[in-house]
Amino acid sequence: MDTTAVKRIPFFRDPSKLAILYQILSIAGVALLAYYLISNTLANLERQSISTGFGFFAKESAFEIGESIIDYSSADSYGRALVVGFLNTLIVSLIGITLTVFLGSFIGIARLSSNWLVAKLSAAYIELFQDIPILLQLFFWYAFFYEMLPSPRQALNPIDGLFLCNRGLIFAIPAWHTAFLYAGIAFIVGLIIIFFLKRWVAKQQEATGRSFPTVKVSIAILLGLPLLAWLVSGAPTEMNTPALKGFNFKGGITISPEFTALLLGLVLYTAAFVAEVVRAGIQSVSKGQKEAAMSIGLKPGLVLNLVVLPQALRVIIPPLTSQLLNLTKNSSLAVAIGYPDFVSVAGTTINQTGQAIEGVALIMIVYLIFSLSTSAYMNWYNKKIAIVER
Repeated sequence: MDTTAVKRIPFFRDPSKLAILYQILSIAGVALLAYYLISNTLANLERQSISTGFGFFAKESAFEIGESIIDYSSADSYGRALVVGFLNTLIVSLIGITLTVFLGSFIGIARLSSNWLVAKLSAAYIELFQDIPILLQLFFWYAFFYEMLPSPRQALNPIDGLFLCNRGLIFAIPAWHTAFLYAGIAFIVGLIIIFFLKRWVAKQQEATGRSFPTVKVSIAILLGLPLLAWLVSGAPTEMNTPALKGFNFKGGITISPEFTALLLGLVLYTAAFVAEVVRAGIQSVSKGQKEAAMSIGLKPGLVLNLVVLPQALRVIIPPLTSQLLNLTKNSSLAVAIGYPDFVSVAGTTINQTGQAIEGVALIMIVYLIFSLSTSAYMNWYNKKIAIVER
């Protein structure tokens, strides 16, 4: 008898085979549960004579939206109304994320300042805005703009073409001209030039060791090319100035109190958490790194930019991503102060069409897209700035 022969393990004792079996059973269980829920929902909807599907997209919406960055009226379709809500949420999220990163980084760095007053004021800001719920902050800013500011007829007019009232901030903008289109194209071309310029400078510096004034040249390109395109296109200076007509202003551009209150609430609240993330990231860099940088004559600002922050970003990026995702999802609270974001527009659509399942599904999909896009970009950036060991 061959004692070296390996005994066959029974199927019910083989961990690898059992793992596969459990996965198959789990998938089958989830599929059966999904089938039951979907079929039961469809049967209940049919019993109550409620139609399903997204055919309502093409129907007339018959409701107005207070703010829109594209043309919209009540005669447009539900589909266009949902696009308006999507764009409103997108613009609040993008501007909010940008301002939050800058403000949070500034407060986080100021929290570590050697100046006693600056450090204490930063700490007080963090404690104050972290401890007040975001919804209460939105209510506060909304009430502030409506209660503290005058009506349009008594609007504050600090400078010509600028008005501040409870309808919002209204100011003059340049009248449309093709010169601005060419200037925008020139700005994009400038960004492309700067991208390749930075790559060329990095290669040259690595090969020769010589530095290049990249920042100054980049600023000159970003300002000079659009200005040149504007001058060549005729240098138009006509302004679209707001004027009081009836009970409100016409012309110019208006930033509503709802948008301002939502943006302020989201930025001030989330920046308090981002500040703590930045502070923790900076403190994670050992003091020896800072001392070594200062020993070769680097100024404190250069030490922070060239030595501390590149290493701190490895710690900062993951929790920062979570905070930016929270800002995007918290934007759904806009419905509480009347800002027409996607949740608000979708809610009105649900009330008028009765398509609750489709409406809620759209809300879930939209916020899933926002969250996955933000997460994908931050993960890409995290890999891009990762320190490669040699």
